[in-house]
Amino acid sequence: MEKKKDIYDIVGQNIKKYRKIKGWTQKELADKAMVSDSLIAKLESTTHQTLSLDNAEHIAITLGVGIKDLFDEE
Repeated sequence: MEKKKDIYDIVGQNIKKYRKIKGWTQKELADKAMVSDSLIAKLESTTHQTLSLDNAEHIAITLGVGIKDLFDEE
């Protein structure tokens, strides 16, 4: 049986992907989404940082994607 990808890694990599598409730094995304830059840094790293649905929604809206896009495996 194939091991399922870690949801924390999926979300973090998707945030990073969409942020880079916008050409933003982690700080720029954090400021625009009204979250801390340390949260963005932790989400994009291998640290298993929890994420509230409110913050996930703010980040997704700021990135111009649907919240479900943050959870999509590629």
